[in-house]
Amino acid sequence: MPDTHMPPALRFMLAARRCELQGLESLALTGELVTLISQLVHALQKERGYSNIYLAGSDPGRLPALDGHTAEAQAMEVQVRECFERFDLDAASATDRARLFNRIAYVLHGLDDLPGLRRRIRDQALSSAQATVFFTRLIGGLLAVVFEAADTALDPVITRALVAMFNFMQGKELAGQERAAGVAGFSAGHFTPEQLDHVRHLIEAQERCFDVFTQFTDRTAQANWQALQYGETMAQIAQLRLMAQRTSAEAQVAPSLCDVWFDLNTQRIDAMKDIEAHLASDLLDRCQQAIKVAKADLDNHRSLLKRLAGFDKASGRAVLFNVQGSTLDAGPQDGVGSHLNRSILDLMQEQNTRLQSVSDELREARQTLDERRLVERAKKALMKEYHLSESDAYTHLQNAAMQRGMRLVDVAKSVLDQVGRKGSVRG
Repeated sequence: MPDTHMPPALRFMLAARRCELQGLESLALTGELVTLISQLVHALQKERGYSNIYLAGSDPGRLPALDGHTAEAQAMEVQVRECFERFDLDAASATDRARLFNRIAYVLHGLDDLPGLRRRIRDQALSSAQATVFFTRLIGGLLAVVFEAADTALDPVITRALVAMFNFMQGKELAGQERAAGVAGFSAGHFTPEQLDHVRHLIEAQERCFDVFTQFTDRTAQANWQALQYGETMAQIAQLRLMAQRTSAEAQVAPSLCDVWFDLNTQRIDAMKDIEAHLASDLLDRCQQAIKVAKADLDNHRSLLKRLAGFDKASGRAVLFNVQGSTLDAGPQDGVGSHLNRSILDLMQEQNTRLQSVSDELREARQTLDERRLVERAKKALMKEYHLSESDAYTHLQNAAMQRGMRLVDVAKSVLDQVGRKGSVRG
């Protein structure tokens, strides 16, 4: 019997489940996009790394490898662009994705500028630092797409997977930036105080990202991460970090350490990519499993509701849809009517309970994203108001939190409130 022939209460219950299914199917596309973005980001990170060492002049023989990484990034870019095209920009649900689409627009603009950057790198017409800034800005835009994808997800399990993946990708990107900073310092023979402060900030930021990642990810990823953290590659990187801290204009090291630093950090980032691939596969599996469950539930509900409606029609009773006309505690007026009434109410209660549980879990998963956004906004406000570096702004927030015995996010809210009041007075 078609849904349109069912009483309104049943049709709306089915419509609610269909909406969930449509949301999950849209989320599956988002999950696919996040997976492709992770691969593009990794390719761009490798291209940035080899661009740095090529422009630093320490090993011109790396140009063929750079060309290979450029080709890999170009191939991944094509796939990401194709995935962008699959989004229905005119659908009603698209209105809930304004920030996501805005981030995608920014990324597309950056991708359009890549060919010109690559030509200037080959011509050595810009510095390693300039190339790093461009790549880092583009990768940051891609990571922002992942962030917004996590923030728009409506399934708590998938949201947790996206939160874990975003933070891991962010930590991996910061590791790539640390690799670039190390190349600059070691190729010069020593690190300036500003460079050392920048490296310290990158290391601390990595730790924060990986802490959140381990909180939200599965046990397999946690075990793989621990193995990497306590492996030989990381031990050697730690030694080079200490060596960098001891350098100065008067205490220089051999520039050849630049290649050692680069290769070790490349090994680390490649190992992190394996973990990232696991996270991406897990994300896609969760999306497909959620869709499978939702479809099965929808089919089961429709079958059950048709059967219940058919029983009700046969009995000639309206009590099935007259919730106000009886209570669950009332004694049966007849065997069939009571059974049907309990069935539909139980079904409605089960669906409401499940939706409330989903809402609670989703709120918990999104809290991390909301807190991160607040801290980033406060950090930018301090940078603008007091002309601070990103590292100094974050240190200011950290110190204020420790001195006041407050959470970092609460300090961030206080800073934003103060800036808002100042803006009102100036206005």
